[in-house]
Amino acid sequence: MEFSIKSGSPEKQRVACVVVGVYEPRRLTAAAQVIDQASGGYLSEILRRGDMDGRLGSTLLLHHVPQVLGERVLLVGLGKEREFREKQYRDAVRAAVKTLDKTGATDAALYLTEAGVRRHDEAWCVEQAVLVAMEAQYRFEQLKTRHEYEPRRPLRKLILAVSKRGLLAAGEAAAARGQAIAAGMKLAKDLGNLPGNVCTPSYLADQARALAKEHGLTVQVLDRPEIEKLGMGAFLSVAKGSDEPPKFIILQHKGGGKKDKPVVLVGKGITFDSGGISLKPGADMDEMKYDMSGAAAVLGALKAAAMLNLPLNVVGLIPTCENLPSGRANKPGDIVTSMSGQTIEILNTDAEGRLILCDALTYAERYEPAAVVDIATLTGACVIALGHVATGVMANNDALARELIHAGETAYDRCWQLPLWDDYQEQLKSNFADMANIGGRPAGTITAACFLSRFAKKYDWAHLDIAGTAWKSGKEKGSTGRPVPLLVHFLTARAEKGT
Repeated sequence: MEFSIKSGSPEKQRVACVVVGVYEPRRLTAAAQVIDQASGGYLSEILRRGDMDGRLGSTLLLHHVPQVLGERVLLVGLGKEREFREKQYRDAVRAAVKTLDKTGATDAALYLTEAGVRRHDEAWCVEQAVLVAMEAQYRFEQLKTRHEYEPRRPLRKLILAVSKRGLLAAGEAAAARGQAIAAGMKLAKDLGNLPGNVCTPSYLADQARALAKEHGLTVQVLDRPEIEKLGMGAFLSVAKGSDEPPKFIILQHKGGGKKDKPVVLVGKGITFDSGGISLKPGADMDEMKYDMSGAAAVLGALKAAAMLNLPLNVVGLIPTCENLPSGRANKPGDIVTSMSGQTIEILNTDAEGRLILCDALTYAERYEPAAVVDIATLTGACVIALGHVATGVMANNDALARELIHAGETAYDRCWQLPLWDDYQEQLKSNFADMANIGGRPAGTITAACFLSRFAKKYDWAHLDIAGTAWKSGKEKGSTGRPVPLLVHFLTARAEKGT
């Protein structure tokens, strides 16, 4: 879809459809009032008759509104004005785009961006409109022989309105940022939605190479012999149960100065997680193809960073393999040696993500990073704690955690900080090794982060547990592309302040 920014009166837009809002009960937004006045009260009469009450997400399509150059006017319900916040705004834009796709209008001017969302400016509204519009049109049907949803004339061009000409530049920057984030999310969603027999570690490596070629990134893919040479015993212990060879992907966006310390993003890349010998229940095991969502998010964030040409050095590290049971697989009670030299007693082979991440975190030391953020579908306990709304964040530096939380609030891709107190480290004690890979049922999300923290002592580090936010189950099953928006806003803020 094409996006453009415009400042102008809604009744003068020569487009297939002009979109304006109605608050509940039956109160026109400023843009809708302009159309109402130009049309001699046409909209007011529609509301008076009860055809539209402003209920959130409701729509009413009008044709040939008097004195309006657009072919159609779409009224979109915004709900109660005092309750009109981020979620309501996004829901209204989504309803508008889905309705437009069904009308045959191939271009439209959206004036919901002027409606005003508490604590946010119009640039934020523009960026979110781009993201929601792209999300509403996203379909993953690459592996279907017949597409189930094919709009006859889908929406192709969307004009996003700003109230003043002085806001055009900010609106254009916001639209560009939204398009970059949307492209990164699409890449992450496409990779996440692919089945495990297609999206293998080798496939992820190929995608990283293609991304590097397209956007001028540097890429290196390490194979098993090179990984062995590095001494990544924890990572390799997970990989040995599968016939698919492991890969260690190193992707770099060099937008900063040569001496500038990079931000390192580490993504968990388990392309299928059976649980290994500690086998998962069969129900919903198909969703374990999403266990590489951290890796997909890193690739998506780097794509967006490159599209935005961020003046920042960013390194993406992706350890990727499968976790399967076999005669070679890890067994409960096995002890492995990590790249750091620390030994780990494996009490549960389904706690494998931390085993591949810990070696990647040790590898990150060589960059002397400004900050390291790992992203992983790590614990079911995080789903119990935060549901499917917020990503869990834990960090050894509270300022870094606050950066991520602020970025998430700005991006409407929110996260919530959990404690990382030393008291929890007690649960990882082992009689036979330096540590166990699990700490029992209590505080499972926190003890998983405590495990990782033992490999991240030489730099500022944060851990994002996306187990509850990386994908949806049920009727709308599929990857969400999160936390690409959060990561891009985090990187953008870092680039703006020059660190």
